Amino acid sequence: VLSLAEELLSHFGSLQNLLEATIQELMTIKGIGEAKAIELKAILALTKKITKPAGAPKYRVKHPSHVYSLIAPYFYNKKKEFLMVVLRDIKGFVFHHEMISVGILSEVLVHPREIFYPAISHCAHSLILAHNHPSGDPSPSKQDLNLTTLLLDSSKIMGIPFDDHIIIGQTSYTSLWEQGLFPKSKY
Repeated sequence: VLSLAEELLSHFGSLQNLLEATIQELMTIKGIGEAKAIELKAILALTKKITKPAGAPKYRVKHPSHVYSLIAPYFYNKKKEFLMVVLRDIKGFVFHHEMISVGILSEVLVHPREIFYPAISHCAHSLILAHNHPSGDPSPSKQDLNLTTLLLDSSKIMGIPFDDHIIIGQTSYTSLWEQGLFPKSKY
């Protein structure tokens, strides 16, 4: 049992990755068949519930400024571009946010699958994308606009609404939703 536990942690790299592993991913480990993978997934699901504080406060976002207030501290004084997804439930409450990519001084390379993966794995209703500009100027670049267009198209295919793309500057932000790039989306 201990060697299997070590192998699981070694294979997935961290407890968080193990908690998020699918049954199929668990079955790639030697000695874990479908029945054992289902048992492990059930135990891991219980572990996730136990580690979440009961009655954790929810944060409803109805406007880009609400998202900015929630996430701006995570971007403070960063010298590289960081990309975060903010996940919401069907009533617009944020229930999860995570950094998904780190770039260089002036850009971050990311594929739509990396952006939508947390939304799929956490069963999110919708997502908001946020990233910083280390220069302090939150004006969208051509790459930001191209990424937004790509993600809007991807969200239609995925069936997961993409609600906004927020660019964090030194003391302010730009919401591409407020700029009119999300014409059919409501906050």
